[in-house]
Amino acid sequence: MTVVPIKTPDLDAAEVSWFSALCSDDYEFLGVPNGDLRSSWEHCSNIVKEAEAQGFRNILCPSSYQVGQDTLSFVAGCAPITDKINMLAAVRCGEMQPIMLARTIATLDHMMKGRLTVNIISSDFPGEKADSAFRYQRSREVVEILKQSWTQDEINYSGEVYDFQGVPTDPARPYQTGGPLLYFGGYSPSALDLCGQHCDVYLMWPEPKDQLAERMKAVHKVAESYDRTLDYGLRVHMIVRDTEAEAREYAEYIVSKLDDEQGKTIRERALDSTSLGVSHQAKNRDLADMEGFIEPHLWTGVGRARSGCGAALALLIKF
Repeated sequence: MTVVPIKTPDLDAAEVSWFSALCSDDYEFLGVPNGDLRSSWEHCSNIVKEAEAQGFRNILCPSSYQVGQDTLSFVAGCAPITDKINMLAAVRCGEMQPIMLARTIATLDHMMKGRLTVNIISSDFPGEKADSAFRYQRSREVVEILKQSWTQDEINYSGEVYDFQGVPTDPARPYQTGGPLLYFGGYSPSALDLCGQHCDVYLMWPEPKDQLAERMKAVHKVAESYDRTLDYGLRVHMIVRDTEAEAREYAEYIVSKLDDEQGKTIRERALDSTSLGVSHQAKNRDLADMEGFIEPHLWTGVGRARSGCGAALALLIKF
């Protein structure tokens, strides 16, 4: 039984996806640079190939300015070196003119032969500090133009940010009928409305279970008002060991060399560092116990040197 109805009730298991480190370097010890784990084409594409070899069905390719890798270019590079795994490409709305973005995504969709999904991001750009209401309005209009591009013969759109009339959509026709699935995360009323009306999967960051349930209920209520149903995803770090004691020991290990001032610098350089979602992650760290756990198995210590997703599930696996 689920907290709310879901779009794919016939699935008998959760999809476990992977993550390629396009938005930040990897670390053996949080906050301590490691050249072998630097965010690069070689390192991140190797993650994608290994995830596919291990049988994972999807991998998130996040968006960030700070490490110098463009997400859509990276996904294009991965098309000829993979043949099974889906790529969840993060797109910051407004970064590219919407009709050209529709064509770019459609091109990638053909290159991947339908193995493309899209994570819609509403955030500032480097050097920009935009009002939240404007950012979500811009994102809404981008998504609505994408959907016109992928489902209609012509784009006719009049919004507060964009205005296009009579643009043929043949150049932006995707491989998948109706276009790739859209993933979206956000906590504000504007975010919930955009997701509930237009997106397919609502993405959350780690919080205590009762809070996650409330997030799901809130966005489901909005989706229901549009006669829609969503699926749900959780973006979370994982620490997996044979015993719970070993998982906790490894959690302590990866922060054992962390300088908190360096961790703060890493957090604050991210484009989402002042978002509402990030503030909730920070609040969880404040409420956690002395070892960083806010509830059994949910460890907030990783957020000391990570913006965005700021907690890990510390788990034991039984076979």
